[in-house]
Amino acid sequence: MSAPDIDTQVLVVGAGPAGLMLAGELALGGADVVVLERRTGPLTESRASTLHARTMELLDQRGLLEELGTPPAGGPGHFGGTRLDLTTDSPYSGQWKVPQVRTEELLEGWATRLGARVVKGHRLTDLRTAPHTVEATAEAEPGPGGAASALRVRAAYVVGCDGESSTVRGLAGFAFPGRDATRELLRADVADVQVPDRRFERHPGGLAISARGPGGVTRVMVHEYGAPVGREPGPPSFARVADTWRRVTGDDIGGGAPLWLNSFGDALRQASQYRRGRILLAGDAAHHQMPVGGQALNLGLQDAANLGWKLAAEVRGTAGPGLLDSYHAERHPAGRRVLDNIAAQALLLLGGSGTEQVRSLFGELLREPRVRAHLAGTIAGVDVRYAAEPGAHRLVGARVPYLRFGTGTDTAEGPGSSFAALRPGRGVLVDLGGRPTPVLAAVAPWRDGRVDVVAATPEPGCAAPEFTSALLRPDGHVAWADGTVPELEEALRRWFGPAARR
Repeated sequence: MSAPDIDTQVLVVGAGPAGLMLAGELALGGADVVVLERRTGPLTESRASTLHARTMELLDQRGLLEELGTPPAGGPGHFGGTRLDLTTDSPYSGQWKVPQVRTEELLEGWATRLGARVVKGHRLTDLRTAPHTVEATAEAEPGPGGAASALRVRAAYVVGCDGESSTVRGLAGFAFPGRDATRELLRADVADVQVPDRRFERHPGGLAISARGPGGVTRVMVHEYGAPVGREPGPPSFARVADTWRRVTGDDIGGGAPLWLNSFGDALRQASQYRRGRILLAGDAAHHQMPVGGQALNLGLQDAANLGWKLAAEVRGTAGPGLLDSYHAERHPAGRRVLDNIAAQALLLLGGSGTEQVRSLFGELLREPRVRAHLAGTIAGVDVRYAAEPGAHRLVGARVPYLRFGTGTDTAEGPGSSFAALRPGRGVLVDLGGRPTPVLAAVAPWRDGRVDVVAATPEPGCAAPEFTSALLRPDGHVAWADGTVPELEEALRRWFGPAARR
């Protein structure tokens, strides 16, 4: 067999936000990674534009917020169209508006600076697995002579980040159970129209949403109760959007200039496995859901943050047994939980007059502080807690709290916060005790580039920290806190592989 055109450790298929986030995480972790994308250039349409608190934390943990700048706040949140205050314990409470094209630009720049290669204009057509490799074939767009050229890539692992209609998922034979859409929301960006702003405005015949954005472009979204889901290929026609809008609201937008047309339904599917041997799925390739409130985009980015450091350790040969399988074990339940809350929102949002009593009761419940906090944490992604051993510290499995460190942290140039300590993409043992302890001695065999130690003092005036010593995973989740030294050593072996020989 002839040599492949590209030989790499990990092939990521799809250069959307999840694929580019994964590429950056892999490269940061020391893996050689290639990203394959069928598009030849950046997005030309709006798509997802909402980042939630946990995603902003992840960007901070990689030092990307300074480059992003301070995005505009996204206004109040909602659950199924009912206003929801998204205040959480995160420094990035609320929601933030970043166009998807900017998110992709930010993540692609980061990934390529770290050494990832992005190959555009190629469509995946075949996957063939061998005991130690996967070979992918992709076709380039036809050249001037009309003939398409093929590209062969050999990798140790392939990750499908290629969306809800994932070619990787289909070629690799992943089961994708669930249901197709029964309700549909039509949307369009339209220039040269004058309609009032509407926030989840319910009419006798349907739901209408409209907002005028920068440059005078108005986004409209409309659902007609009881209308069949459109089956035409591609996006809906503007005539269909305008006719539906007129029937629901009585307004005429037919004279406007459509810039982008799209529709999405309440389909709900999730891959039964996120890993099949050397092929894995992340983002919308692993789960298909109605993109309510930006949760789909954020869920995919959080998949990538969980998978990247684990897969990098696997290809570097430093992973312990079961580390890569923990990706499915952790992210499949997290995805299921988000899909369940999106399904509930779809019923509240797109249900007709028969849901009014439920909506009224739900509005009353949202006035209860504990209910509001629970739903805000779910949507913001800050309440994700991975399984921990019985009796472990309450923080184990949860994301690390944001702590500002004082000037006595290692050196004056040391990390300024618990988030900044994670920027190298390694594990971190944070010690707030201020002196050498058996805990610091125990971590020494892993201080070979896998785990850093930060001896820190909390910044005066900050809330009292919930731990004295904590072991953080590269994705910012707590692996161990204030337990025994043997428990720490077990956590180190589990998440960072065998101890180095002395």
